[in-house]
Amino acid sequence: MKDNSNKLAVLWTSGDPEVAEKMAFMYTLNAKKQGWFDEVVLIIWGPSAKLAAENTMIQEYIKKMQDAGVKTEACLYCAKMYGVDKKLADLGVDVKGMGIPLSDYLKQGWKTLSL
Repeated sequence: MKDNSNKLAVLWTSGDPEVAEKMAFMYTLNAKKQGWFDEVVLIIWGPSAKLAAENTMIQEYIKKMQDAGVKTEACLYCAKMYGVDKKLADLGVDVKGMGIPLSDYLKQGWKTLSL
């Protein structure tokens, strides 16, 4: 199996903006910018989807991460539950079924961080 230990998947589920800004986003952005990991993906899942769609500070931070090379993905089912799938897509987030992709990250040996 290919060594994916230098790849990071951050599973962001919290609807708390302070958790997003002060931990999830700060670490995710720096993991990419500082070269701590070669590939970094932020997965927006559950309540974080609603927060991302409604909070402009969060949206600006997501854009900053995308500009730095962080891949952003969101669970389609979760986004639809909150009615924010189109809004997230408009923010440049890849909105799709995430069960298989997340399972693949885990099976392929990506480092994972869940908040």
